[in-house]
Amino acid sequence: MTDSRDADATRLATDSLAQGDPTGWFERLYVAAADGAAVVPWDAAEPNELLVDWLERHERTGGMRAIVVGCGLGRDTEHLAELGFETTGFDIAETAISTARERFPASSVNYVVADLLDPPAEWVGAFDLVVESITVQSLPVSLRAVATANVARMVAPGGDLLVIAGIREEGEEVDGPPWPLTRTEIDAFAVEDLRSTRVEQVSPAGRPGFTRWRAVFKRG
Repeated sequence: MTDSRDADATRLATDSLAQGDPTGWFERLYVAAADGAAVVPWDAAEPNELLVDWLERHERTGGMRAIVVGCGLGRDTEHLAELGFETTGFDIAETAISTARERFPASSVNYVVADLLDPPAEWVGAFDLVVESITVQSLPVSLRAVATANVARMVAPGGDLLVIAGIREEGEEVDGPPWPLTRTEIDAFAVEDLRSTRVEQVSPAGRPGFTRWRAVFKRG
C-alpha cells in the first residue's frame, strides 16, 4: 500500500499478522476509526463505480437476493437495496456492521456479522447475485483457496458472482495486505458448475491508471 489513507490499515494489519491473526485487524481498524484515531481507506462516499456500471450495463433489477462479501460500512449494499434487491451485507468486524446500521437507520439491508472463512451454512446456494469486491485480496495468500471457495458456494442456481479486485501478475511477490489477485486466482472462482462468462481489466471513469479485475461467473 502506498496511499497515505492506507497507513492505518497497513500498520494494524502488520501487527495482527505478526500475532498470527489474519482477520483481527479489521475490527481494530473500525474501532479506531469510530474513535477518530484512524482512517478506513475504503470508506467511500459512493458505491463502487465498477459495480454501479456493471449493474447498469446488465440491467439487473430488483426482486433478486444479493449478498455483499465484506460489506464494510455499507455503500455497495445500500446501492443494491435501492435498486430493489433483497440484500444481505456481512463483515467480520462488528463495529463495521454497527456503524453501517447507524449510518442507514431506515435501511432494508440485512446487516450480519459473519466470517468469510466460516460463513453460515444456510448461505450455500442462497443468492442470485454475490458481490465480492476487494475482500479476498485483503486476506493472506494462504487463506485464499478457502475464501474463494466460500464466496463461490453462495451463488444460487442461475445466479451470478461479480468479483472486483486489484491486479497482480503471475509470480509477482507482494508484501501485503493487500495481495491483489492473479488471473489464475480469478479463474479459481469457477468451481463445480460456476463458470466464467467475462474477465476484464477496467478502470473507473476519469482514473485511467487505476485498473481492476472485473470478473463475472454464472452458476448452471
